[in-house]
Amino acid sequence: MTAALFPATAGRRTKPSSKKSADQRAAWGMVAPSVLLIGLFGLVPVAWSVVLSFQHSDLQTPATWAGTSNYRELMHDPVFRESIRHTVVYTVLFVPITLVCSLLVAAALNRRLRGISLYRLAVFVPVVTSTVATGVIFSWLLDPDYGIVNALLDKVGLPQSGFFSSPDSALYTMVAMTTWGWVGFGALIFLAGLQSIPQDLVEAAQIDGCTRTRAFWLIQVPLMRPIIGFMLVWLTINALQLFDEVYVTTKGGPLHATTVVVYYLYQQAFVYFHAGYAAAIACLLFVAILVITVIQIRVSRDRDLDPSG
Repeated sequence: MTAALFPATAGRRTKPSSKKSADQRAAWGMVAPSVLLIGLFGLVPVAWSVVLSFQHSDLQTPATWAGTSNYRELMHDPVFRESIRHTVVYTVLFVPITLVCSLLVAAALNRRLRGISLYRLAVFVPVVTSTVATGVIFSWLLDPDYGIVNALLDKVGLPQSGFFSSPDSALYTMVAMTTWGWVGFGALIFLAGLQSIPQDLVEAAQIDGCTRTRAFWLIQVPLMRPIIGFMLVWLTINALQLFDEVYVTTKGGPLHATTVVVYYLYQQAFVYFHAGYAAAIACLLFVAILVITVIQIRVSRDRDLDPSG
């Protein structure tokens, strides 16, 4: 009866749902190619790697079933344990140093100065620089025989260092090089966060006698907790997947001093052709990254929800 009294209104009520269905079909049609490509080149290789981790394979002859033997061998592999230790040390050093340096650089760039755009561009340049080019340049600069850095150290009377050629300093040099490469990305993210904070809060604190530095640490930094949490997760994932810089500069040496998990995985798969063994390393690394990421996200979320934090 209502439809009979108000035929135009009844007809219009059915239009939003049909329009919504049409929009959904159009949206799925647009994202379908991306979903297909991600599934084909992302999910399928992951599933294949899991299956391969339970096999003996040299990527040339037919694979044979191995069960859990690859995983059992990993537990007794001293080089694998050493690569884990190097990865953990690198991550523990790289993540907080890059996080703090990025935050400080962002604070320095969050000013109204003449030519500030050039400073921001200069900080961001290492991010868009190829990791291969970065590794080659640092290898030249830090070469123990003809590197510029050792020449400058000699000029000022300081002892020279082997840097990448010394087992004692190679991993720490890797931390310094990669930190230089990632600070620009972190500074860009933090700068966007700082510029989104209302300046009224900082100005009110300064009126009450708070210095600019105290206002930064007590007001601006706490307001950027979600951004800090994102950067913490992002940097940790990248640290655990370190490979390019090691491959270009040290090849895991000297004396396995910079052999990290991903580089050891590469060696097993494409140098020794132990594909099943390398797949087992990849699966363990995937699980480790997943667990660490979930823990970091939950801790960051709990802190954001805690009013006393």
